[in-house]
Amino acid sequence: MGNGGRVQLQRERELIAEFARRLRPDGLVIGTAGNLSVRSGDLVAVTPSGLDYDELTPATICVVDLEGRVAQGRCRPSSELPLHLQIYARSDTAAVVHTHSPYATVLGTVVPELPPIHYLIADLGGRVRVAPYATPGSQELAVHLEVALAGRAAVLLANHGAITIAGSLVRAYSRSLLLEWLSALYYRARVIGEPSLVGDEEVARVGRFLREYLGTDRDAP
Repeated sequence: MGNGGRVQLQRERELIAEFARRLRPDGLVIGTAGNLSVRSGDLVAVTPSGLDYDELTPATICVVDLEGRVAQGRCRPSSELPLHLQIYARSDTAAVVHTHSPYATVLGTVVPELPPIHYLIADLGGRVRVAPYATPGSQELAVHLEVALAGRAAVLLANHGAITIAGSLVRAYSRSLLLEWLSALYYRARVIGEPSLVGDEEVARVGRFLREYLGTDRDAP
């Protein structure tokens, strides 16, 4: 164990273990798919690769530096670590949630973006873009992600899943739930007909309201 045996990012590891155990009951993943991470300074706590979520404890959560080198933890970090590190390298976000939620994943195979079906999409920064497909865990996917995530707090990954970011894991996780709800809303509306959409100017207005009156500046996309 590094740093003379001192436990690193203990609180962040506790939060990741807690929220990772919610992924399947909340319908955001199947099996061991998906991953979570939290950044603190120059270190990142991230879910391990291939370990069942019900078996996770703070001790099983990996800690790596911003280059991906393991600083602490007895398990291998998630194979999707490059996605997380790319986000942390290009922004000051503090938490990343990667899911395979069904409606968001379905839309990522059909549409070029999730349009403003509801005003709450403002919390994600507006229209949610779809990043082109690339092999999971590859640097190519990380680059696609960076482009699609610019100015946004969420992205759909074509034929793969979804990612949300925020200034805290609690917020990033709530955004994953919101993204899946919005995706289901749009899907169901399209089954009936062509849905009406909220204008981009109104979405921007709601976004300013959320930031100014609800105190979410630190989590703004």
